[in-house]
Amino acid sequence: MKSVAISWDAPAGRFVARGSHAAHPIQINAPREADETRGSTGFSATELLLAGAGACSAWDVLEMLRKRRHDIDSLDVTVEGEQAADPPWAYERVVLHFVVSGRGLRWNVLQRVVRLSVLRYCSVLATLSGVARIEATLDVVSDGAASGRQAVSLESAPPPDDPNPSTLIEPPDED
Repeated sequence: MKSVAISWDAPAGRFVARGSHAAHPIQINAPREADETRGSTGFSATELLLAGAGACSAWDVLEMLRKRRHDIDSLDVTVEGEQAADPPWAYERVVLHFVVSGRGLRWNVLQRVVRLSVLRYCSVLATLSGVARIEATLDVVSDGAASGRQAVSLESAPPPDDPNPSTLIEPPDED
């Protein structure tokens, strides 16, 4: 069982979260007193949920690409969430945008890896998918060429080959 401890740091006006790596606490915004004018003191709790989803999926993608021995220079994920207008303001839509840079990368291979993470391996997204629509986009930058931002198919059927062959980034050798 996973465990995270949350403590209120009253002087700083924030919560502090500590997990299994206690040396790396996370600062979380706390409510202000009515007369306080201070700004944010950390992530909001809902931003942490999005950060958890992005980090969880990025972890999966990186592990799968390493196992396939792909030459990755960078992996960035931006996560956007749309919340309901009324309390409890649950997320209704979460969109992950992946940008993967390296050498010899192919868009359709990376699409498959992102799809596996989103649909099968990321526990945070599996939890969110019960209440929110999950979407993903991918931009592959390889050998000086960029695919541009494209939607990743998350349908239950296997994704088709790259819908736009001009965006396929060929590897030096076939897998």
